[in-house]
Formats: sequence, C-alpha cells, structure tokens
Amino acid sequence: MLCLMFFPAVCTKMPCSAICPLGLYGSVLPIFSYFSLMRLWVGRLCGSHLAQCLLCGIHLCASRGQRQHQNLILSSVSLEGLRTVSNENVYWNVNKSCIFPPFCYSLVIRGDKDEQAVLCSKDKTYDLKIADTSNMLLFIPGCKTPDQLKKEDSHCNIIHTEIFGFSNNYWELRRCRPKLKKLKKLLMENPYEGPDSQKEKDSNSSKYTTEDLLDQIQASEEEIMTQLQVLNACEIGGYWRILEFDYEMKLLNHVTQLVDSESWSFSKVPLNTCLQELGPLEPEEMIEHCLKCYGKKYVDEGEVYFELDADKICRATAQMLLQNAVKFNLAEFQEVWQQSVPEGMMTSLDQLKGLALVDRHSRPEIIFLLKVDDLPEDNQERFNSLFSLREKWTEEDIAPYIQDLCGEKQTIGALLTKYSRSSMQNGVKVYNSRRPIS
Repeated sequence: MLCLMFFPAVCTKMPCSAICPLGLYGSVLPIFSYFSLMRLWVGRLCGSHLAQCLLCGIHLCASRGQRQHQNLILSSVSLEGLRTVSNENVYWNVNKSCIFPPFCYSLVIRGDKDEQAVLCSKDKTYDLKIADTSNMLLFIPGCKTPDQLKKEDSHCNIIHTEIFGFSNNYWELRRCRPKLKKLKKLLMENPYEGPDSQKEKDSNSSKYTTEDLLDQIQASEEEIMTQLQVLNACEIGGYWRILEFDYEMKLLNHVTQLVDSESWSFSKVPLNTCLQELGPLEPEEMIEHCLKCYGKKYVDEGEVYFELDADKICRATAQMLLQNAVKFNLAEFQEVWQQSVPEGMMTSLDQLKGLALVDRHSRPEIIFLLKVDDLPEDNQERFNSLFSLREKWTEEDIAPYIQDLCGEKQTIGALLTKYSRSSMQNGVKVYNSRRPIS
C-alpha cells in the first residue's frame, strides 16, 4: 500500500515547480522517488478549479525550512506496471472530476500483486490508467501558467531554465466503483457463531481489524465502512465480523418473540427492556446489534427505542426458507413465508429483489435463491453469469442484479444497451446476450 500525504498550500506564492504540458488539459502530478520520504504540496492555479500538485523529495523540503511538518515513509506495495520517467518521475493527469478537498489527508494506492492498482482518497476510488501523448511533457521548476503571467507586468524576456524531467506518457485518474467483493469473502472465512462457539477459542482463526481491511480492500475508507454496514458486520474485540446467518436469525427470533410476548408495537421496541430480558440468553452487544440491523434507532422522552423494519425481517425470513431448497413451488413458498413472519407483517415479492428470482415460465411457477452478492463484480462477467442462468430477461427482473454496477451518471438502460440486445416477446421487451454464452 502506497500512501501520499497532502498538505494545503499556505500561500499561493509558494515556490513550486510545474509541468509544462503541450496540448494537455488538467494538471499533472510529478512523483519523485517512490521509496523515500516525500511531501505533497497542493496549490491552486489562479482562475482554475484544477489542483496543481507537486511531490517534493525530503531534501527539497528541508532546504525550504519545512522540517516541522510530519513526513511520510512509503510502505511496500505492488506497483506492477507503474513506470518511472527518466528513472525519477511519474506524471498524473487530474481532471475536474478528481478534484480533492483543500485540506490535509492522504491518498493511498491499493492492490495485491494480482490486482490492477487503484488510488483511494478518503471517500472515493480511482482507476490508474496510463495514457500516451504525442506532445512531450516537460517538468520545469518555477514555471508559470498563462493566467499567472497575465497578472504580472512582465516583459517578453528570454529566460534560461533547467528542464527537470520529461515524459511522453502520463497516468489518468478515473473514478471507478470500489472493489468490495473481497470484503465479504474475507469476513466469511470466519463468521461469528456466538460466544460459545468452538471457533472463538481458536486463536488461529482469520480475523481482520479496520487496518487489515484498509490494507487489503481496493476501496476508500468511507466506502469500506459503508459496505460493512450493508453486510451487517460488527466489531467484536477489535475485529470486524459477519454473523453466521443461523446465529443472526436466532437473535432476531429472540427479539420478535419478546415483542410478541410483551405486546409491543414493532415501531416502538425499548432497548433497555430488551437487554434486560434477553441478556441472560445472548450477549447484550449482540442483541443491540441485531436491533440496529433490523430497525431504526430513535429517542423518545429520554428512552432509546427501535422501530423494526418489516421489509428487512420478511426478507431475512425468506432467505432462511430458501437457502436449504434448490427450487421452491412459488405458491407454496408464499404461503409458508407469510406464516413464518411475525404476526402483523405482510410479505411481498418486492421484498426479495436481488435475493431471489421467480421463474414464471415453469409449471408450476417456482422461486429460488439468487443473491446479487454472489455474482461476479466485473460487468461483463456479471452479464455472462446472468445470461447463462436465463437466456432472456425483462428489465424488471434483471435490474436488481445490475443496479450496483451503475457508476456515476450511468443508468441501468445504458448498461443494458452496452452488454445486451433487446427484442420484443409477446409484447414485452426482453434482453439477451450480445455474445455467445458457453
């Protein structure tokens, strides 16, 4: 993992070298000597929203009296494919979509040896892609932009200056989806089955701290923390864990049975009473975690309550019923499902989007488990997997399984246009693969 520390420029008049790109848009970041102490000064071009950035070697910073700032030692990382220019510099092109906030924070290059490296800020992930240019890029100390020259009363004098470096290629930063599939894979190596599980006594079992996950997952810290919430993960003893599904359902069953026995409303479940009643059965932190996963916390007259989410509870119950069956008669499933949820909750197939798929062409109609989490992360592989499962899809059926592939300003319709062909079948638009599926 390669870390780059940003420091905001104190003054726009700071002495700073610049790139002189001919025919290039945006600003360029030159990187000096990867495995050394480095500092990144960030300044803004006058009249421009683009950041002009420079990584300076520690010897340069020291000569300018900047020793008081914390320096950063770069840790080892697989930089496969990342090439230096003149054995010293690599240039990055930063466009308007990659503007970074003007405060101190770090950028991290993440990736294992078998992965394409990505650049992560605090909350976003970017692809690193090399681009060639027919125009030579010159790195010139003290170079001024046209906007800066306009503000100065300078004459057209010939100036002799040193060219620090040059390049015919540069690296572009392009916003990309975080690669989060690996996160669940790591956490599922050792799901939490409860405090009495034999696995909890095994000190050699796989466990991951926040730092471990940041080191291995190709995503920003904010994106990783958001996905941990989606996975209903919790921190136990300093390690992030996913509850084993049967144990999670056991906790949920304790809560719903208590609500029923106490005749509480699902919209007002008192936390303290739950902990007192269920504490002897399960750890209090697990009971509270279950309430957070399946409800929304709020405070009323100084008392903490949870409003349980009927859709989430019905969805989890459906998963419990479907996980042990290859295929389920749809009519029978709907009847059993409704009988299995707490009294007062209503089931609906809309609650199962991205979890289960209904085949209405079979006789009788069937339903089976198909979790979007289990599908490939790559766009083309995702569509190949879906079209190998079913030759033709309606947009309503396929949408829940490709929604997470949509990037910024990208729609489901755009994805379908790129990876599938449309046709009409019995008056309904359906989509099939653009390429043969083996």
